[in-house]
Amino acid sequence: MTVVLIVALLTGAILFGIGVYGALSQTNLVMIMMGVEVMLAGAMVNLVAFWRFLHPEAYSGQMFVLVVMTVMALEMAVGFGVAIARFRAKGSVEMEEAEDLKG
Repeated sequence: MTVVLIVALLTGAILFGIGVYGALSQTNLVMIMMGVEVMLAGAMVNLVAFWRFLHPEAYSGQMFVLVVMTVMALEMAVGFGVAIARFRAKGSVEMEEAEDLKG
């Protein structure tokens, strides 16, 4: 039983690490958002693993996962809206070219 927990936690940690690398190494806004989404997915895997093995009878873990999934969907909707507006205005979604967003 603890082997399954360890595998789930390692999977979540690997996903989180891949997401951190993806978010920090990219210059494209869409790829940065994908990295953040993978980070949230890794955190959600760990949350589900802890919930399942610590308090399987409580529904608070399921509700928190639904909240995290809602935040993920809203973040992507807003991020893609910003990316589309940026592409229409400047023709690029590269973050190196987005210095005019400061101030």
